[in-house]
Amino acid sequence: MLYMGRLAREAAAALAVASTETKNAALGRMAARLEAGTETILEANRQDLEAAEKKGRDAAFLDRLRLDGQRVAAMARGLHEIAALPDPVGSTIASWTRPNGLEIARVRVPLGVIGMIYESRPNVTADASGLCLKAGNAVILRSGSESFLTSLVIANLLTEAVTAAGLPASVIQLVPTVDRSAVGFMLGGLEGAIDVIVPRGGRSLVERVQEEARVPVFAHLEGVCHVYVDENADLDMARNVVVNAKMRRTGICGAAETLLVSHAAVPTHLTPIVDALIEAGCEVRGDPETQRTDSRVKPATDEDWGVEYLAPIIAVRVVGGLDEAIAHIAEYGSQHTDAIVTNDQAAADAFLGRVDSAIVLHNASTQFADGGEFGMGAEIGIATGRFHARGPVGVEQLTTFKYVVRGQGQTRP
Repeated sequence: MLYMGRLAREAAAALAVASTETKNAALGRMAARLEAGTETILEANRQDLEAAEKKGRDAAFLDRLRLDGQRVAAMARGLHEIAALPDPVGSTIASWTRPNGLEIARVRVPLGVIGMIYESRPNVTADASGLCLKAGNAVILRSGSESFLTSLVIANLLTEAVTAAGLPASVIQLVPTVDRSAVGFMLGGLEGAIDVIVPRGGRSLVERVQEEARVPVFAHLEGVCHVYVDENADLDMARNVVVNAKMRRTGICGAAETLLVSHAAVPTHLTPIVDALIEAGCEVRGDPETQRTDSRVKPATDEDWGVEYLAPIIAVRVVGGLDEAIAHIAEYGSQHTDAIVTNDQAAADAFLGRVDSAIVLHNASTQFADGGEFGMGAEIGIATGRFHARGPVGVEQLTTFKYVVRGQGQTRP
């Protein structure tokens, strides 16, 4: 692990001064290798899926683990999209001239070496590698045991592409073991080699990283995401947004887990939305008022309001109005992604301004909480903290800055 850290640090120094053309060429080769190696990737993924099924992993876990031709193609497309993004490295964020003639510029530079610790999503191998490379960072990847074979095949293909483009192979490294002690070494920073850790997985992983890391962390614990349906919401829009937010993909962190409905909207909106969710295959757990609308609604407990189900289950609660909805989100939410559906612009503005989440939406599904949907090409994760990065962590968020000062011989009196 320490040797990997030293190699990554050396590779990061070389990558930091690589040209945009070189990095984009590498990204193009990486995409091509993935496309050419699709069958090899899918065979490794089949083995990972069989092993996970034997361990009794649930449907949401298996969905995150599973790859098919379309998902591999999406990984390759994401790399092309990252290549098409402006190169942040070397760009000037701000500049000014002091009265003494000193010219000062704040310029973007890479973070250095990123440690990526993830569990069941093998696509993270490609997304993280592409984003880190474009931002001039080396990356050390540590996949979960269930996705190890798939991640290893993907990482090997990417490394072949990087070297073919003339960059050091150690720009991308996958930890070649699933031994949990490797995580401990990474959290210790590998003797200063790792500059930031990004965990992507379940609550236990993220909590461990946040508790033990000796280096900065970009992380979120979970996505307890809400949709609030206001009394001034268009019914068809509200129904479509809620069903999509919950059911498009139930196993992702941007899936809605709680539906809040204004009391004034109950006579017109609650029954049609609940019926649409149930017909779509969703289990609805509701408060007493919601239960009265449909006999198929199961009773919600206090624990349901703060749960990230990652499954076709949603908790539904009737609230007094906007203020009560915002208070509920503040108490039970995870500051990830929350949405309001309404045609009342004042209510929308109040919601967007007062809900303290990394992503807030008006009249749109929470499933848009994704770096690709934000035009970032991909994302390395969704950060819900307040320092450095918040929301989708894309290319820009994987850089920091330094001050470049130019003078003509000035000395300080």
